[in-house]
Amino acid sequence: MKVLTAKTFDERFLPKMLGRAKVEKSVVFREVAKIIRDVKERGDRALVDYTRKFDCANFSEEKLRVSEREIKNAYKKLKKKEINALRKAAENIRTFHKEQIGRKEWSITTVEGVKVGQLIRPLSSIGVYAPGGKAAYPSSALMCTIPAKIAGVEKIVVCSPPKSDGEIAPAVLVAADIGGATEIYRIGGAQAVAALAYGTETVPKVEKIVGPGNIYVTAAKLLVSMEVAVDLPAGPTELLIIADESVDPGIVACDIIAQAEHDVKALTIALATSESLAYRIEKEMRRQLKTLPKRSIARKSIRNNCFIVITEDLESAIRYANLIAPEHLEILTEKPHDLLDKLRNAGAVFIGRHSAVAFGDYSAGINHVLPTGGYARTFSGLSVWSFLKTINFLECDATGYQNLKDITVTLAKLEGFDGHAKSVLSRGNGNGK
Repeated sequence: MKVLTAKTFDERFLPKMLGRAKVEKSVVFREVAKIIRDVKERGDRALVDYTRKFDCANFSEEKLRVSEREIKNAYKKLKKKEINALRKAAENIRTFHKEQIGRKEWSITTVEGVKVGQLIRPLSSIGVYAPGGKAAYPSSALMCTIPAKIAGVEKIVVCSPPKSDGEIAPAVLVAADIGGATEIYRIGGAQAVAALAYGTETVPKVEKIVGPGNIYVTAAKLLVSMEVAVDLPAGPTELLIIADESVDPGIVACDIIAQAEHDVKALTIALATSESLAYRIEKEMRRQLKTLPKRSIARKSIRNNCFIVITEDLESAIRYANLIAPEHLEILTEKPHDLLDKLRNAGAVFIGRHSAVAFGDYSAGINHVLPTGGYARTFSGLSVWSFLKTINFLECDATGYQNLKDITVTLAKLEGFDGHAKSVLSRGNGNGK
């Protein structure tokens, strides 16, 4: 970890951090493009071959789809407490996402006789990538399937990489089932994305692919994005904390370590309003790391990508937060709501000492599929609206026709489109002349 003055941080690290999404991906893209091309050409056979190569799982094409019996058996492999936790988290996620729908459709009158409005329709099918190879994330299966189900998507196809025995983690199967998955396949990596984008003999083509994954999954989603819609850019996890002297440095340290244990590439930043606080946070982090089970991952992440920056004041901290646009942003200050209106760029904000990021990751109901790499400047997190599309409509009566006719004909002729003008005028005389 590095304790830095704002000046040093600005000069040595901030420029690189602001461009962190522009990682060199050329080698990955070449590898992924080859996989996508192969799946497109050979279908199920390619999926089975890549599963054997990357996941060390050997099975036939007939076993690509997970059966209903396997899903039921997955429930038997979990403790009752674990199933209840998944169900309660799902209930909270449903409650939150139902509120996102709001007004479903609307119409207004712009001028007399002219009604315009918006229809809302769900996508017909979506594909969910649920990580589940070396580490299983049932929470991600919930976060992706539930808002799609609430939006009204009929076909929800989940792909998750199998373990070496060919089985998907039971918790992922149970979560996908609770969330409303209609089909589940034991496929991971770029090959899963290719299967969802183009379809194979077994895996159906979908209209949109969502869900977090590694750099190969992200690259595959970008490469197929001309063929199928994809969700937001999501890479290694990020956390930025704004902290003042009112905070317990142990909480700051604990929250940084919690994110650092995700990935050696996780980015964690604490913006402290005093030098004293900065070094107390550092001391706490060193102490807590000694007892962390996954400390090898967290230590490497913290050594390479953790910054404790001493800022002049809270205004300076807000400036940094809006520049960096982190995935998760915590406000651990005496009056956190005073800062909220000034924050513009973050995937999700956690307000006050009791609002752990882990609640957002698992159980509170908000979605944890969020933009990383600074994309929070322009992207929102996954929501019900990620699975809906809008259709504009227009309806004119005779009065509305008269009110719009002259304006429209004038503008059409101004742009040199006489056919447009004629299409309007033909409705007045009924003969197209």
